[in-house]
Amino acid sequence: MLAARGVTRRFDDGTVALKGVDLTIADGAFVVLLGPSGCGKSTLLRLLAGLDQPDDGRIIWDAGAKPRSGEIGFVFQDATLLPWADATENVFLPLRLAGRSLSDSRAEITELLAKLGLTGFERTKPAGLSGGMRMRVSIARAMIGRPRLLLMDEPFAALDEFTRHRLQNDLRTLWQETGMTVVFVTHSIYEAAFLASQVVIMTPRPGQIATIRPGIEQTIESRRTDPEMVALVGAISADVARMMPTS
Repeated sequence: MLAARGVTRRFDDGTVALKGVDLTIADGAFVVLLGPSGCGKSTLLRLLAGLDQPDDGRIIWDAGAKPRSGEIGFVFQDATLLPWADATENVFLPLRLAGRSLSDSRAEITELLAKLGLTGFERTKPAGLSGGMRMRVSIARAMIGRPRLLLMDEPFAALDEFTRHRLQNDLRTLWQETGMTVVFVTHSIYEAAFLASQVVIMTPRPGQIATIRPGIEQTIESRRTDPEMVALVGAISADVARMMPTS
């Protein structure tokens, strides 16, 4: 579906954020980019989204075709909701920009908000929502247009562990239901192991691909405590330890 080939990104101050990155993202995969702060995870995500361009190398979409409008959804670390609009109106925004009416879209929005645990909060503005609820609205807004590719930049980093676990469950369930492709950035080894069908471990800056590990296939109910999950967390931890500086 999407690939980076020899991608390097240098900034004006001379910082090399990424160097020679090669990565293939299969249609329907849940790819997690894992690595230390400053390794270029968010930079790579922006390149995949087309929000930035590489200095060297290429981002290839569908064997050369460019993505059509609405095929990419993006969820930032901050929910970035419109403060004057309620949850329904915030989710409706991309559909409004596409020329659809709220009356025709309301049932679809309500159904998606329900899947994300927001029944009863459809008319609530961001100030009346918890941090986890605001992030759910942001995810719904990114998903409402049914993008083929959903890019997520540390969306759960600022949430408490209880909320984070619930949103991880919800996101993985929605990924399985929709079949969309997800690329998710995190610093959490456990979160990467839980969510991913493929864990991509990046080196310290300049970011390169150190290791790629397949995820596990267990159901949501069993995967947190399954021995395979424990083993995967241990293997990823060892990978990270090997590629980090010793001093």
